[in-house]
Amino acid sequence: MLSSARARHADVVIVGAGIAGLSAAHQLTSAGATVSVLEAAPHVGGRMATAHVDGFRLDRTGQLLSTSYPGLDSADLRLFQPGILVHSDGRLHRTGDASRGGALTRARAIASGPRPLDQARLGAALARLAATPTARLLARPERPALDTLAGRGLPARTVSGFLRPLLSALLSDPDLTTSSRCADLALRGFARGRLCVPAGGAATLPERLAAALPPGTVKTGVHVKDASISKVVTAEHGELSCRCLVVATGARAAAELLPGLRVPAFHPVTVVHHTAPAVPLPDAALVLDADRTGPVSHSAVMSEVDPSRAPRGRVLISSTVLGAPPDRLDQRVRSQLAGLYGTATDDWELLDVHHDPEAVPAMPPPHDPRRPVRLLGGLYVCGDHRDTSTVEGAFRSGRRAAEAVLRDLGIAPAYREAAVSAAAA
Repeated sequence: MLSSARARHADVVIVGAGIAGLSAAHQLTSAGATVSVLEAAPHVGGRMATAHVDGFRLDRTGQLLSTSYPGLDSADLRLFQPGILVHSDGRLHRTGDASRGGALTRARAIASGPRPLDQARLGAALARLAATPTARLLARPERPALDTLAGRGLPARTVSGFLRPLLSALLSDPDLTTSSRCADLALRGFARGRLCVPAGGAATLPERLAAALPPGTVKTGVHVKDASISKVVTAEHGELSCRCLVVATGARAAAELLPGLRVPAFHPVTVVHHTAPAVPLPDAALVLDADRTGPVSHSAVMSEVDPSRAPRGRVLISSTVLGAPPDRLDQRVRSQLAGLYGTATDDWELLDVHHDPEAVPAMPPPHDPRRPVRLLGGLYVCGDHRDTSTVEGAFRSGRRAAEAVLRDLGIAPAYREAAVSAAAA
């Protein structure tokens, strides 16, 4: 409810309760600012949503997370196997079975094929990348990511059989038109951590962040009709006054509230969920298709990665299609998965298909991964479209916006990165 005078004013109003808006809210409230987060949807999280179908928990996004992301180190995560299964040359190669961390250890385990020299080269390349500071990565010459793969000193079979499909999955960009600097940041995150998913579904991460804020901070089902530095006008509750406004929505919604903001191109993503009578692959590995035999970029038996996503005794296979989905999507996906998993898929049941034409903001070169979040004193914008198009980028842009707000308000920040980590735990 917004009936009291106090409830109708806040130091900062944040429009949007996705990862960026919740990250900003944590930093601002920890510094003592009063914050009101307004979300039009009936739930928090933005694109990090999870549907509940017949006891299954089905993510609406196919983005992969890494344990190296700030804010995830204490979260309840479920890890993929340290290596990856790659379908290449018509066969499924286990490209990793190491059981503990270290970029060099993992790199040796995931080299394509049994060639020791290939393993050593890939191990050295990933170890160097894991140790490279962000400033140095961002100072490198910038080209489309695909154009830089051949220049890494690695054999063509390693590039085509591992690096290209992995980067396509990490960036949700099948043609690798993304800035090579952003690609290096994504690959470094992989080298430093483990691929993972939040336990219980993608939505649990923003839900925990929201629950850790002061009671009443987040209000869902509130549609903002107009906004300025000093007030927002909502369809449900009229006018709310504030000292600062942070727009933390997706890029298109932000441009509707703040005319003049650039709307980027987007990478469309479709997530397809099936259940099967038996487990097609009895481990928690990510499966990549280097042969590109169909529309699926990557797939996994998610009930093995995170058993809480399926009813007891049931199997959940989640697959991600990058780009525009083809005609006869389910038929083509089943055909491809039959080859990837080496099993018949005719008796698999389709649980859900979710297509988002604006799932991931594109990052072609030149791309500034630290786009300004302060438009002018009292007005700020954040989201993955102001940073890198990843969950990590959304976290980071929210923190940057909150820091700018606190500077303008003259409030000393009390935030520590551990605050978000603890909230996510």
